Parts: sequence; structure tokens; C-alpha cells
Amino acid sequence: MIKQLKDNWKLFLMASLTLGLAPFNPPHILGKLQWILGGGAFSGEHAMQPQDWFDVLLHGSPWLLLIISIVLNLFSLQGNNHKKQ
Repeated sequence: MIKQLKDNWKLFLMASLTLGLAPFNPPHILGKLQWILGGGAFSGEHAMQPQDWFDVLLHGSPWLLLIISIVLNLFSLQGNNHKKQ
């Protein structure tokens, strides 16, 4: 599974740029993240509903997979450099 996460960075990039940013003006995920970071997502009159959390999961998962893939590839490159020395 780690190999698949590492090797599919192009797929994760495309998913991040399409599903992760849709709708594009403004990117939907940014509004949801501002809502969460602002603290209004957890309490108050306009707290996030279950569909809002699903929306965060749907738009955020491609970004999370892309970040994991990049980190795995960077560690792999770092390991290869140490083996060559």
C-alpha cells in the first residue's frame, strides 16, 4: 500500500486540482477550512452539520493523499542519497 501511495502522486495531484478545488471560484475547501479554523464549526448557531463534515472529507482527501505521497517520495529520495554515499 505504501508503494501505491508513493507511485500515484500524479493521480493525487489531478484529483487535488479538480475535486479538491471544486467549485473553483472560490475553492470550496478553503471556505470549509476557514470555518473550522475560525472555531465556528463546532459550536454556535451556525455549527457545521454532518453534510459539511462529509464535504470537508470529500474535498480534503485528495490533498491529504497528495501530501502523504510527496512525503513518502521525499523520504525515499533521502534514503537513496544515503545509500549512494
